[in-house]
Amino acid sequence: MDAKASFKPVAADGIDRSLVIRHLRKEYRSGLAVLKDVSLTIEGRGMTAIIGPSGTGKSTLVRCINRLVDPTAGEMLFMGQDLAKLRGRALRTARRRIGMVFQEYNLVERLSVIENVLCGRLGYLPVWRAWLRKFPPADIDRAFRLLDAVGLGEFANIRADQLSGGQRQRVGIARALMQDPDLVLADEPTSSLDPKTSVEIMELIARRAGERDIPVIVNIHNVDLARRFADRIVGMSKGEVVFDGPPRALEDSHLMAIYGGEGWLE
Repeated sequence: MDAKASFKPVAADGIDRSLVIRHLRKEYRSGLAVLKDVSLTIEGRGMTAIIGPSGTGKSTLVRCINRLVDPTAGEMLFMGQDLAKLRGRALRTARRRIGMVFQEYNLVERLSVIENVLCGRLGYLPVWRAWLRKFPPADIDRAFRLLDAVGLGEFANIRADQLSGGQRQRVGIARALMQDPDLVLADEPTSSLDPKTSVEIMELIARRAGERDIPVIVNIHNVDLARRFADRIVGMSKGEVVFDGPPRALEDSHLMAIYGGEGWLE
């Protein structure tokens, strides 16, 4: 095991939030692997950006971690459990501690902004409370504070379908943080946004997760954003990891290996 894999920073609260992925493989069709023997140790703090061309397995990797996609083989060790083996209640319990920021926002359009943020607590409520959306006052207070933190306090009672793309993504970030997560996953959180809003969203994810000492794994196409905000970059090509290191170590030769050819550098 290399030095990076053996080093697991412990957060200020004493919790080890590192994620150890061993020999992860995913096949949607038998014999055709989207992920091929992927092994990574994600440190328990900071932002890790996963880059690579479309179809290389970036989204599949992120979705395997929170089990939106079931891996074909391998281990994902997180806070004393193998996420790959969890089922039923154990899986639901683990998922509520993994916040997810989606590419297409995944908001409930007919609900208000504050109700969407409160959806981050549904996994903690009894079924009848979740069905009726009866949230404890402490959760409601926290949801309002999170909306203020992402700059949307004045939009709390507006329906989600009246927001811009950047505003919707801010709601998605607040909802993920509302889960009180030990890990945040972001699947192409800037792909539908303009350059200025993309920077704002990445700043917001990095800042808010950093304040809570929560590790972030973000799947992202924009290499410049990855270099600017990530502490570590993982480059993937054809379902395999072909680069793993700090942004300053990512050179054009690595990018050509990741994306295939020089044309895209022009």
